[in-house]
Amino acid sequence: MIASWLLDLTAAALMEDPEMSKFGVGVSDSGEGRWTIKAGIDEGVPTPVLTTALYERFSSRGDADFSNKLLSAMRYEFGGHLEKPVGK
Repeated sequence: MIASWLLDLTAAALMEDPEMSKFGVGVSDSGEGRWTIKAGIDEGVPTPVLTTALYERFSSRGDADFSNKLLSAMRYEFGGHLEKPVGK
């Protein structure tokens, strides 16, 4: 059996709030990914996974589906990343 800390965090978030009612429309970004991507560009180092993750956060802001709430919950459990108010 392979353990996954992120899956454990997701399971904990689902047990606490099965409807993910405290999470909103999209997945916020805290800025670390943007900073890392910009540094990669400056240094000529590709960061395709980080760039894709950031773009997925951007695309999530248009739909209020359960998977986006789950991503927000996982980010909150992982690092205490709170969602930013819509439009900010």
